[in-house]
Amino acid sequence: MLTVIGLMSGTSLDGVDAAVIRTDGERIEGFGPDLSLPYPAALRHRARKILDEAPALSPRDPELKAVEHEITRHHVDAVRQLQVLVPDVDLIGFHGQTILHDPAHRRTWQIGDAQLLSRATGLAVIHDFRSADVAAGGEGAPLVPWFHAALLQGAPGPVAVLNIGGVANITLIEADGTIHACDTGPGNALLDDWALRHTGTACDVDGKLAAMGTVNQTVLEDLLADPYFARPAPKSLDRQTFAAALDRVAGCTPADGAATLAAFSVEAIRRTPLPSQPTHWYVCGGGRHNPVLMHAMQAALGAAVEPVDSLGWNGDALEAQCFGFLAARSVRGLPLSAPTITGGPDNLPGGRLTCAGLMPVPSWICKTGDAEGA
Repeated sequence: MLTVIGLMSGTSLDGVDAAVIRTDGERIEGFGPDLSLPYPAALRHRARKILDEAPALSPRDPELKAVEHEITRHHVDAVRQLQVLVPDVDLIGFHGQTILHDPAHRRTWQIGDAQLLSRATGLAVIHDFRSADVAAGGEGAPLVPWFHAALLQGAPGPVAVLNIGGVANITLIEADGTIHACDTGPGNALLDDWALRHTGTACDVDGKLAAMGTVNQTVLEDLLADPYFARPAPKSLDRQTFAAALDRVAGCTPADGAATLAAFSVEAIRRTPLPSQPTHWYVCGGGRHNPVLMHAMQAALGAAVEPVDSLGWNGDALEAQCFGFLAARSVRGLPLSAPTITGGPDNLPGGRLTCAGLMPVPSWICKTGDAEGA
């Protein structure tokens, strides 16, 4: 078993989540402390601009490098705070900040300086979790189903875990243990952008804006006509895939626009092509805090819908815990790809190991092969 700090900065661009997990990448022995470190508003603004420009950006672009450095420093701070509480950490799982995800062109791009993180914390770092799968023809996302399945081991299926972050994704675990997964559509990203535009607040807090509005059914059906929803799973999205939806709701009042975008997220979930229908839906991510989304899903899905906290899980730390779990899988050479999860080849490992300035290199790392910066 390894003690791992998992790090996640999601497409909502709200900051760094960090969590300690004790795992071998198959079993979970226990969890340690966790924390969230918000990005300053100025960094969120700069990172959001990078998302818009990413398809045309050079990796050497000065502003990109500056944003990457500042984001990495926030990750360093998060790790150091946890190291005070848990000194004997073996490894970091560092997802980085996704700025572009385009598996159709075999491209996925997460920024974050793994060597800086390793040097600053004195720990080995697993990073770049998605590239190997995308290069092999997979979607590169979602990767959290491996973790959901480990947490739900032995639970009767079919059961779904729905993560509503900037993008929403689903893990379906069938009665025989088979895992199916895909991105369902927009999660909070469109609502966040709409709320920021009309209220100056970075999200629709407690769904209050959407709750005051009425869904524009004509606009909603137009949004749902996007070809993405006709594609079979597995499939995945970039945060900006549906950015044009904001223009389509531009004629709505702020409240009606929020209500329509919330309905878009829920209806995309309802229409997700699944091989069987879950008896229970457990919701994680920031979306579970939005009563409008939760009530609408309860009405739309025809099954029990509950936050993952009802299972005793820490819904705010789940993705960070996941990337600690995946780091342990990577170290052991266990697969991160599967045909029914990412669409990539079965038994394909992923992630890269960096241990910059870490001397001597721990013996358990040496057994995993070459490491960057070792």
